[in-house]
Formats: sequence, structure tokens, C-alpha cells
Amino acid sequence: MITNIQRCKLANEYHHQGYNCAQSVIGAFADLAGITKEQAMAVSGGFGGGVGGSHEELCGAISGGVMALSLLYPHLDGANPDTKRDLYKITKEFRKRYQEIFGGLTQCIALLKAHPGTSEKTPAAIELGLTSHCDIMVVTAVQIVDEMLEELKAN
Repeated sequence: MITNIQRCKLANEYHHQGYNCAQSVIGAFADLAGITKEQAMAVSGGFGGGVGGSHEELCGAISGGVMALSLLYPHLDGANPDTKRDLYKITKEFRKRYQEIFGGLTQCIALLKAHPGTSEKTPAAIELGLTSHCDIMVVTAVQIVDEMLEELKAN
């Protein structure tokens, strides 16, 4: 079983190998989602840099977290409103937690301008000694998803 900090470290390693923020986050959960690293990287490739590198849209770390949660709590039957509602609830909670850590920001360019650092709310980033804002956001997204998975398992 991969620990939270190992999953965060893996995401950071992916990011330093040249994968975008979305790829780095979802890639860290490929094992749990039952997909290969290559599949994770392929499906998320266009979501980096605020979608296609424009920096104008949703932060790639958030997109990667939503993709990971969607694979782990899928809505596969269009006729089943319960799974859609459950997935939306989970992903909305993920986004809320991310916003609480990063000053309510979700847009890539706004986060880049804010240049968020570490805080008591980013313990994995602190443990890994991260200083780059994108590294911090990637690792924190993984941290949040992993914490939420533990909470969902417990319920």
C-alpha cells in the first residue's frame, strides 16, 4: 500500500519529469484507479497549464484531482442519478478544500500570480521541502484526494 507521502512524492517526481500538473496528480492514483501510468498521462495531457497551456482555466492540479476521484467513484450509468450526485458531492468537496488552502483561487493564472507557498495546510509539501508554487499545488491536490479517500473508506 502506497502511503500519502509516497503518493505525493510520486506526483512531484512526475512533475519534475516534465508531466503537467493534471498528469502528475492523476498519475499518482493510476494504481488505485486500475489504469496504467500511460493511460493516466494520455487522458490528462491537455489539462495542464489551465487547459492547453493557456493558464486561463482551471488549475491542472484540480483537474487531475477531479479525474482521479471520477475514476475511483465513477458515474457510469446515465440513468442512475445517485452516482452522478455522489460524484459531484465528492468533487465539489475536493475543490472546496483546495480553495480553502489556496485563498479561494482555482484559475491557473490567478494561482500563478498569487505564487502560493507552503503553510500548515500543506504538510506534504513541507515534508518534501517544496518551494515551487506548482509543485506545492500538485502535491497538495494529491494530499487532499488521498485524505478524502481515507475518509470515504471510513464511512
